[in-house]
Amino acid sequence: MSTNVEVLRTVPLFQGMSDRSIETIAGLAFETEFPEGATLVREGDPGDRFLIIRNGSAVVDQGGRTVRHLRGGDFVGEISLIDGSPRSATVTATAPVEALCIDRDGFTRLMDEFPAIRHDLLNALTQRVRTNPDPGTLD
Repeated sequence: MSTNVEVLRTVPLFQGMSDRSIETIAGLAFETEFPEGATLVREGDPGDRFLIIRNGSAVVDQGGRTVRHLRGGDFVGEISLIDGSPRSATVTATAPVEALCIDRDGFTRLMDEFPAIRHDLLNALTQRVRTNPDPGTLD
């Protein structure tokens, strides 16, 4: 079993999925690392990837204001990939980050082939809106 499969099994977004589905998703992902202080995504940039944090921590800032803290199992980058708009926030590593990355094509495939993930992503976005109704601070 690959390490990526094991990591994906711990991410709430993917829990309850079949072994085959997890393996397919793991095949779309590649590992990447960011040192402390590195920018994972930058506000205003085009969205080109979806990141799932394996280890480490990061902070989400929008317009210079901190709106969320991230840790292992959290994900970022889905909004720009869903709506095609520029990134709505900057995410900066507050400790070294190990992440799984799925590029735009892989993310599109994920949304097309796994309706349960599409549904869970929409639920996660809804929860962000409910807890922080300023739509500019979502990520």
